[in-house]
Amino acid sequence: MSSEESLRLELEDLHVADDLDVYDRFNKAQKNFIVFAVSFAGLLPMFVTGTFVPSIPQIAHDLDSTGAVVSLAISLSVFANAIGGQKPHPPEDGRRPMYLWGMPILCLGSLGVGASASLVSLLFWRFVQAFGCAGGVSVGAAVIGDIYRVEQRGTAMGIFFGACLLGVALSPITGGAAAHYWSWRSLHYSLGVWGIIEMVLIYLFFPETSHPHSGATHEPTSGFNFVWINPFSSFWLFRSPNIMAVTLANTSAMVTEYVLMVPIAYTIGARYHISNEALIGACFLPNGVGNFIASTIAGRLSDAMIEKRKAKRKGIWVPEDRLRPVLVGGLFVPLSVCLSGLVTTYIAGPLGLVLNLVCLFLNGVGVDFVLTPIGSYNVDVLQSHSAEVIAAVTAFRAIILAPVTAAVLPSIETLGVAATNGIATVIALLGYA
Repeated sequence: MSSEESLRLELEDLHVADDLDVYDRFNKAQKNFIVFAVSFAGLLPMFVTGTFVPSIPQIAHDLDSTGAVVSLAISLSVFANAIGGQKPHPPEDGRRPMYLWGMPILCLGSLGVGASASLVSLLFWRFVQAFGCAGGVSVGAAVIGDIYRVEQRGTAMGIFFGACLLGVALSPITGGAAAHYWSWRSLHYSLGVWGIIEMVLIYLFFPETSHPHSGATHEPTSGFNFVWINPFSSFWLFRSPNIMAVTLANTSAMVTEYVLMVPIAYTIGARYHISNEALIGACFLPNGVGNFIASTIAGRLSDAMIEKRKAKRKGIWVPEDRLRPVLVGGLFVPLSVCLSGLVTTYIAGPLGLVLNLVCLFLNGVGVDFVLTPIGSYNVDVLQSHSAEVIAAVTAFRAIILAPVTAAVLPSIETLGVAATNGIATVIALLGYA
């Protein structure tokens, strides 16, 4: 990807803002609180997804269904994220309203999931639940872009993604423990309470962060103005070859994570005779730890690349410099998913389990070395459309992941673990080609 292509992006007048008034509106303590608030909101979607997976066997039993059928709820929630993630895109709306209108929908969906007495009801309310929290990551990334300069943005984005992806480590353990020792229904009621707490926090304490020149207007208006909004207009951002290329790399990395994590009760759990939902949830921990550790490292490394290359060019900034750490992910991601499939198929006993956990850790590291620099890069090159581009990338990724999630268990049942993981390996390699 050449710098000339980035500079030709029609949707953004690309320049590094040195406007002290824009980036110095908030002091360090205020910025820390803002990062905490958006990370707390971004953590919630991870729990909505992650707590569900270890409880699939119990839900299937309670609703008199099968694991493969219940796992369709994951595909449906991923699709809901694709649609719901488009809601934050109009820059004139600011950031606060995008949080405030989604949380009540999440709360309603969580109550519905907990009360579901049939598979149809469960699928419907999972869609509503996922739709309500879909904007947490895209708006949060946009907020980080609002308050930090380019040279600091990668580190801050790494902290944000690291905090969000902490949910990848904690949510499966929480979901598994709740399913085994408590109730998967009560867990979803708790997620509704979390949504209420987040809504109150945002309403009372969270400031508007969007830049004055971005088109955000916060003055009260009289009466009602009806406007037509195309929720998928942000997909026009993909006419940039650069944005499309990094989105494909981003998506291919996430495909491997879903192939490893979604069927874990039926791969690692079945192969190594783990039936306790809490222990199945614990198997997610290495992947989440890898995500958490790598996110900060990848963010700092991408910032260091920007500063180093900018100094070499005597002050000329090229945004593609931030993407160099992605090469680490390009190695770890396909390697980890391929080895996991082979280990699960051919190595039994404690050694096989330990090697699988190592593969999950390496996958978590690799995925975050892809996501964090690419997320920062997208915000860099499309600052005034930052929420839109993150939402578009998330939606595109979700559209691909929805059928992948639905197909992974049938594929394992038909082709086996090694072949299914081999397909994911090829997809990852093609994503970086």
